[in-house]
Amino acid sequence: MAADRVVLRTEMPDIGVPRRGKVRDIYDLSEYLLLVATDRISAFDVVLPNGIPGKGKVLTQISLFWFRKMEDIIKNHIVATDVDDYPKELRKYRDILEGRSMLVKKAKPMPVECIVRGYLSGSGWNEYRAKSTVCGIRLPGGLVESSRLEQPVFSPSTKAEEGHDINISFEETEKIVGKAVAEKLRDASLRIYAKAREIAEEKGIIIADTKFEFGTYENELILIDEILTPDSSRFWSARNYQPGRSQDSFDKQIVRDYLLTLDWDKTAPGPVLPDEIVAKTVARYWEIMEILTRE
Repeated sequence: MAADRVVLRTEMPDIGVPRRGKVRDIYDLSEYLLLVATDRISAFDVVLPNGIPGKGKVLTQISLFWFRKMEDIIKNHIVATDVDDYPKELRKYRDILEGRSMLVKKAKPMPVECIVRGYLSGSGWNEYRAKSTVCGIRLPGGLVESSRLEQPVFSPSTKAEEGHDINISFEETEKIVGKAVAEKLRDASLRIYAKAREIAEEKGIIIADTKFEFGTYENELILIDEILTPDSSRFWSARNYQPGRSQDSFDKQIVRDYLLTLDWDKTAPGPVLPDEIVAKTVARYWEIMEILTRE
């Protein structure tokens, strides 16, 4: 599989008008949903004008790898990933769909996102510095930036249609989805993260934190959306890991770092990324896919 042309938006007029997220175009096929991961890239909650060639394929292939690995823990929403197995009317769009799409069950999404933190970074590190807690959970003293947490922390958040999600406590999660469902979300998230952390560490990759999305289908909790990709997770090189500082990530940090050098107010429209930044980001995404999915 190689990066090819940039797919910023999909157009399949006879299939319908998709709901467009930051990255995915979602088509309602009545019985199922068709998820197409485009090459759009966002930063600071703004979708940038140009994309990252092949990024949607990377996200899809990494997700498929992890969905399969986690089937012994929880079912997922996948119905088909081979265009030959899609409804006949979709097959003429093979050039768009190949490698970057999934036919999935129409699950009802949970109204919270399930974040697991195995290392102290990002907003978790900021909160710890101020209060010695992460999402209200008291942590041991003396931790530094990027410290490994022997007991990973389940730190859910609300889903924001626009802007940043808001971290919430487990008690607030119980109020939103009920005690029994909240416990299922927490337990499944921690089990998936524990298994993924072990698999990734064998390949020299640290999963610092990650975000899961769940839904219900036929009254059963299942995994939906994407899983353990560079867009939903913070991946670090175990070889270069050093507590006490920020780490180099296998994600769009290259893009964020470039944008921070500009006089840009972080509102749309975002700036066009130079070819050099696009090329470096392409390389970073493909590198992490090859490391993680290599058996």
